[in-house]
Amino acid sequence: MADVSGLCLTAGGAVIKWLGITSFTLAWMHSVQKTSWEEDWQVSPAGLQLVAARVQGHGAGMEPPEGARFEEGLWHWVPDVKPFRELSLRRSDAIEDWQICVKGQCQPLAQIVPKEADPVVLSPCF
Repeated sequence: MADVSGLCLTAGGAVIKWLGITSFTLAWMHSVQKTSWEEDWQVSPAGLQLVAARVQGHGAGMEPPEGARFEEGLWHWVPDVKPFRELSLRRSDAIEDWQICVKGQCQPLAQIVPKEADPVVLSPCF
């Protein structure tokens, strides 16, 4: 299996941005509850592995799973899921843009790829 070189962001089937990272946090505001949600991801040859999740509150389909622990105002847990081949991020003017965070520094997706790009697909680059 080839080594992964980073994270590819594609739209319309074409790579529009390459990020030389192997871990990142995806953060967003829930459209109904208006509470923050964060997920930590690892980029690997097997795909995108969700390694941790945090949510500020619960309700509207965002209940923390059994075993989640409440610390510093957030519910924390480790999802038990297989790697994803890709993630598809839909965008809307009705909600805040996704945030991509690397080493604690976050930026809106619109600062990385054009705001018109929808959906934006995240996948490992080889």
